[in-house]
Amino acid sequence: MALTYAKAGVDIDTENRAIAALAKHLTYKRKGIGAPITDVGHYAGLIDFGEHALALTTDGVGSKVLIANEMKRWNTIGIDCIAMNVNDLLAMGIEPLAFVDYIAIHEPSPEIMGQIGEGLAKGAGISRMTIVGGETATLPDIINGFDLAGTCLGMVKKDRVITGEKIETGDAIVGIPSSGVHSNGYSLVRRIIKEAGHSYHDPFPYNEETTIGDELLVPTRIYMEILDAAKEFDIHGLAHITGSGLMKLHRITKYGFDINDPLEPQPIFRFLQEEGKVEDLEMYKTFNMGMGFVVVIPRKNAKNVAKMLGGKVVGEIVDEGIYVKGLEIK
Repeated sequence: MALTYAKAGVDIDTENRAIAALAKHLTYKRKGIGAPITDVGHYAGLIDFGEHALALTTDGVGSKVLIANEMKRWNTIGIDCIAMNVNDLLAMGIEPLAFVDYIAIHEPSPEIMGQIGEGLAKGAGISRMTIVGGETATLPDIINGFDLAGTCLGMVKKDRVITGEKIETGDAIVGIPSSGVHSNGYSLVRRIIKEAGHSYHDPFPYNEETTIGDELLVPTRIYMEILDAAKEFDIHGLAHITGSGLMKLHRITKYGFDINDPLEPQPIFRFLQEEGKVEDLEMYKTFNMGMGFVVVIPRKNAKNVAKMLGGKVVGEIVDEGIYVKGLEIK
């Protein structure tokens, strides 16, 4: 039987309905300094701060921490925590400034906490920002293991915010490679590994010098070079490809995406698809499939942006829909 994200316990449609039920109650809006200048639902929440906007994102590592536990190696998941937040800021052209982390744990462990700190420090360095504090909660009656999340503060001049409103048909789509699975879809990943009878310590079939667990713990790429590109080029839209895969593209525009020459997914995706008998549509609705970030740019600048960011032109903006080599993602 082909595995799906929903069968692994994560139904994106149900999750979206639950989020909508929550968000409909969030109606109070502050006035003046600190007033919201974006609606709930974009990559980051922006508030008024004079000629600048302050931006906030919050996210966690998710069930990837369970693989870290299996491998007894926790020194990369801090990078994931930073990346998942910072990349959401970058998806609106916003520079990260500061970060706070939150660790909920069953029982404090100096070894685990020390290794988490190593990753957080490395991620903060890549992101050129300060970790200014955080919270550790020991919750033995709630948590079995631990959960790692954080919140990131960014700042941008109001006239430099990239929301996607400038996107138009005919714009080029530039795909930027991911470093692997990043930090989404791990409920399905773990179900595949379990159903296929593998151990995370087994050699990875496409590179037997590493293990399946090592491949799955490769940290999320942090795309700081986006800020340099945004200074040099008139970028029309940006997207960080995370949970729900290419469906995330609906977040930035009403127009469609025809990805006719996609990036080649890394071998880890081929392995997961084959072992889980996962259909192509489900793979693109769950994982980044080798493309962790998308830049929408006028076609005249597309090749230069692709070269600058180490990506390639993968398609163009169309009237509606999301397509990968003719397959509609819906």
